[in-house]
Amino acid sequence: MSENILPVPGAENPEKLTGLKQGPIKKVAAGIPAVVSALEMTVSEAGLQRGMKALFNLNKKGGFDCPSCAWPDPDDERSGIAEYCENGARAVAEEATTKKLTAEFFSQHSVHELGKLSDYEIGGKGRIAEPMFLPAGGTHYQPITWDAAFEKIGTQLNGLASPDEAVFYTSGRTSNEAAFLYQLFVREFGTNNLPDCSNMCHESSGTALGESLGIGKGSVTLNDFYQAEVIMILGQNPGTNHPRMLSALRKAKANGATIISINPLPETGLMGFNNPQTVAGVLGINPTLTDIFLQVKINGDLALIKAIELLLLKEEEKKPGGVFDQHFINQHTQGYNDFLRDLKEYDAEQLAAQAGIPYAQVQEVASVLAGKSKIIACWAMGLTQHKNAVATIKEVVNLLLLKGSIGKPGAGTCPVRGHSNVQGDRTMGIFERPSARFLDSIEKNFHFSPPREHGYDVVECIKAMHAGEAKVFFAMGGNFLSATPDTRFTAEALQNCKLTVHVSTKLNRSHLVHGQEALILPCLGRTDKDMRNNENRFVSCENSMGVVQLSRGVLEPVSNELLSEPEIVCRVAKATLGSRSKVSWDKYIEDYDLIRTDIERTIPGFADYNERVRQPGGFYLPNCNRTGDFDTPTRKAHFHIAAPQMQELKAGELMMMTIRSHDQFNTTIYGLNDRYRGIYNERRVILMNARDMQQRKLKNGDLVDLHNNYDGVERVAHKFVVVEYPIPEQCTATYFPETNVLVPITSVAEKSNTPTSKMVILTLKPHQGF
Repeated sequence: MSENILPVPGAENPEKLTGLKQGPIKKVAAGIPAVVSALEMTVSEAGLQRGMKALFNLNKKGGFDCPSCAWPDPDDERSGIAEYCENGARAVAEEATTKKLTAEFFSQHSVHELGKLSDYEIGGKGRIAEPMFLPAGGTHYQPITWDAAFEKIGTQLNGLASPDEAVFYTSGRTSNEAAFLYQLFVREFGTNNLPDCSNMCHESSGTALGESLGIGKGSVTLNDFYQAEVIMILGQNPGTNHPRMLSALRKAKANGATIISINPLPETGLMGFNNPQTVAGVLGINPTLTDIFLQVKINGDLALIKAIELLLLKEEEKKPGGVFDQHFINQHTQGYNDFLRDLKEYDAEQLAAQAGIPYAQVQEVASVLAGKSKIIACWAMGLTQHKNAVATIKEVVNLLLLKGSIGKPGAGTCPVRGHSNVQGDRTMGIFERPSARFLDSIEKNFHFSPPREHGYDVVECIKAMHAGEAKVFFAMGGNFLSATPDTRFTAEALQNCKLTVHVSTKLNRSHLVHGQEALILPCLGRTDKDMRNNENRFVSCENSMGVVQLSRGVLEPVSNELLSEPEIVCRVAKATLGSRSKVSWDKYIEDYDLIRTDIERTIPGFADYNERVRQPGGFYLPNCNRTGDFDTPTRKAHFHIAAPQMQELKAGELMMMTIRSHDQFNTTIYGLNDRYRGIYNERRVILMNARDMQQRKLKNGDLVDLHNNYDGVERVAHKFVVVEYPIPEQCTATYFPETNVLVPITSVAEKSNTPTSKMVILTLKPHQGF
């Protein structure tokens, strides 16, 4: 690494830790403590008046979409008190902050100096107030005009030997309008190198659902939760990652639903929930949420689902048609008989043992499911970030198909997306492997021939940059370095670039690990007004359940130098393509309705886009599964066959999964506490089973170094505090991004190429320092 670049988070040897403090693991999520935490941060960052104005308009009809998670808003009347959660309020507070970084700040702080800070400290500095440039060999970012910045980008892109030497990354925060323009520019430039954050999270879901059911999205609506008989939650921590989901689960439970939670950790939000908007929630009356908790071993989910299916099959053989929905299976599926033949090769007790679940609990779940058909399966990263992630999700689909639990009210698939428009970005064409149908539509409507060769996803683009095959990296939002696997390898890849460009609202580590030259382009956030011709314009987003709704900011921007993402894309396109472009970029800068008009004629499902998006609450996109249809070659849903994979551990090895703390959303760190887990003032911790600690003669508070050896590469994360925690034996958990340095770039899910951040093999050594 160059002298300007410090070791990446996790790999360095901190001089001191912040001082771990431990308390009891919380039994109930939310309640008054969540309200207090949200309000404290909002007032601290944005002030009382500005902060309350933002919160009052958050997720309200006609307001702005939460920049945090993608959980949907109610279709009917929304809360008059607060249509947001604790972490949504924190995300707004971060964006609405009055702290700003001007040229003076960057002149006083070198890149090297800023790189010494933690991600938490970097993110807390404030909003970037003007475009900044780091010249080759420079030590400090310096101001640059917007025109000069766009000219520099165009010059670098046009100087490449091939458009495929450029990479264009997208985070899930980007609006539909900006995402559509971004992919349009990139494809007219001549490449499909459009990696995005989906590649690292729900790519496995999209792959599995697309192959099994014909659409890579979930099938349920929020109202389906209220009609469900059983809700299964796998590999997910909604109490921290999508807290508003808890309100839906509470309502479902009140309507009679049984909630089954499957996870290696007993997450507080799944165990209990106090809704602070209800009297019962404030008083802590009947907070229990989960009815059955299955504490599965890391990556034991596929074996567990198969064990449940086997027990259901035994009951079906006793009462043909009484357990499986044979009419649905015969009319709407294929592969059923082959699936049954394979399933009968297994033993349910052995599968339960492989999953780490007592057989009696598996029997209990099977007895609950046997007489039910309105079943929803929800999942998140706990399923998607394994080598066999696609196969595991297909097994979940198999279970739903057996029960006929797709295409009816109260039943279906629910992959819970992380970032607020990550699903919308994919709908808009942010994908390195676009369909021929989508490219044909681009060619028909814009009169240029888009490239047909597949581009780089996240893992492949990192490898390409590392090998010198990709030379310009452009990021539309996000904190690429902290989000990606094998952080040191990724840092070296970014440094190999001639130019790195980040469209951002706040400072993050990716600005400090850069190419030969670097640009930071500050953009408007969701909370900011986007004024032009005396009009406050809006953009639109798609949530986890396929609802498209408008988002209009309400706050005065902290600087007059901020541009909207659509304008930034248009001006980059103009500077790069010039007169050879077939697209009228200037019209899009002036009028966002014209962007939506062109989305409407390019992408199915957006008829009357401008009219429908202005309706309170927006509109649903078509979803074939929701209507009982399957867009597969046979027009039927497919049963798939897969064998559970048992992770073979050598002596001394452990399995590690990366997780978020409660004071965190994706790579944004709001604080150093994880109060639901009873961990305070420290992030460099490893959660361990008591027996695993005893075998290694470790005690609570000991310091260890974490080692991973994969493909002959030694990866080390130094100085982590051992914390005894109720987690299955041979399993451990750590926070990301601190341990992303241990996730091998070459360990990915089959078919989806998603990094295996939930399955890292570790050995521990006592921390010795250097």
